[in-house]
Amino acid sequence: MFRAIMRTTGFLLLLCLALIPAQSNGLPQTDSLALKSQRAKQFMAEGKFGEAIALYRELDQAVPNNPGLKLNLGMALHLAGRKREAIPELEAAVKLQPDLAPAWLFLGTARLQLGETTAAVKAFKTVLSLQPENREASQMLAEALSSLGRIEEAANQYQRLAEVYPESPQVWYGLGRTYESLSGRAFERLQETTPQSSYSLALLGETRLREQQFSSAFFLYRRALEEKPPLRGLHMALAEIYRQTGHSEWAEIEEKKESQDPPPECISQTLECDFLAGRYNELMVAAQGLNTPDSFYWRSRAYNELALQAFTQLGQLPPSAELHELKAHIYNSQKRYAEAASEWREALKLSPADVEFQKQLAISLKLGEDYSAALPLFQALLRQQSSSAELNYLTGDTLLDLQRAEEAIPFLKRAVVHDAKSLAAHKSLARAELAAGKAMAAIPHLKLALPSDEDGSLHFQLAQAYRASGQPELAKKTLAEYQAIQHSAATAREAAKRETEVTAP
Repeated sequence: MFRAIMRTTGFLLLLCLALIPAQSNGLPQTDSLALKSQRAKQFMAEGKFGEAIALYRELDQAVPNNPGLKLNLGMALHLAGRKREAIPELEAAVKLQPDLAPAWLFLGTARLQLGETTAAVKAFKTVLSLQPENREASQMLAEALSSLGRIEEAANQYQRLAEVYPESPQVWYGLGRTYESLSGRAFERLQETTPQSSYSLALLGETRLREQQFSSAFFLYRRALEEKPPLRGLHMALAEIYRQTGHSEWAEIEEKKESQDPPPECISQTLECDFLAGRYNELMVAAQGLNTPDSFYWRSRAYNELALQAFTQLGQLPPSAELHELKAHIYNSQKRYAEAASEWREALKLSPADVEFQKQLAISLKLGEDYSAALPLFQALLRQQSSSAELNYLTGDTLLDLQRAEEAIPFLKRAVVHDAKSLAAHKSLARAELAAGKAMAAIPHLKLALPSDEDGSLHFQLAQAYRASGQPELAKKTLAEYQAIQHSAATAREAAKRETEVTAP
């Protein structure tokens, strides 16, 4: 969401400069005031917002209750990064002149950046009531609604934007992401109602196949075939897995099975028939109010297809940061981290100030084990956001990856101070303390992180810490727990390997 805000900053500055002469027309025409107004505008054009603020404060005192001056002062404060101070000035401006659309736009943007999203939505809606064609307000409203979980409203907003601005990559990307969210919601409802149904298993299989987790997808699709009701398309999905894993002869068998299934009876309208005919909007209308497994299944699949259509439209536009972002997410989901990092770099060429892109590039590099390249990126981001628990953790954990435990500890300590519930940070801090020979310091963090111990490694480290700190009985007990977890995990892995092995039809 905040990336769109940052990309709007340039527009807001241009808007600000365009408005200042008009909004200053209400000033008494004295040489002193006119000179101050002209100098303030020049400071704004030069990006010297602090100097502009001082002059606008003087003008506001000289001519109180002037909505244009309140707006100018609010804009200067906003562009100087002083959002909290800007809000009272902008609120005063709209109180004095309720139809002052630019003040509502800046007010909404400031509220959004401060995390006051519900209030921001109200401001953006007011802008649109005054200026229905305001593109920036429309787009920020869509993103604000999405962040509030009001996904249907956000999708409707993006749909309207796509009709008016089909050349906008931000709009198509936002629309695709909202459709993905709606697809995910329908799937969650399906999981809540019938988690082991053929519908749930098929959708899970589709997700795994998209992520190129072929063994897992194979297992899920085979399970779905065993459940009722039988679903069309499962044999074709298995055929795709066979082809991807080098078994074309088995793929042909599955394709033949699919061709032997009778086509659906579409004399009367059904959700399946709407889906097969590409009537996704009609499907949504028909499924409205239905809380059945098949309605959730077809809604999820239809929204996913609509998302693909939106992303296809994005791909047909000239190269954009949004297109590279989409590709990066796909590569990350497939654990192709080097390719993902390459896409983040391309996105940054088009949007070099985008903080989220910078962070995601660093994360992809870290996941790809290019720690030396990731570290300076995390450090640069941390200089801008020193209190960020996430960035302190990522910086410290990357130092630990580079076997620089002593340097990692201060960052990881700050991470757990800012987010005491972060098990990942506690786990990493414990590793760093152990590596630095500080067993006693590691113990409380290991104990806190134990709920995340799936393979027993934390129990093993805790046993080591107990032994190093002179607590042999606790070490013995914890080591026994580690061995039990290891045995259970090995058994589960062996069973999963047998179940997910891609075998003949």
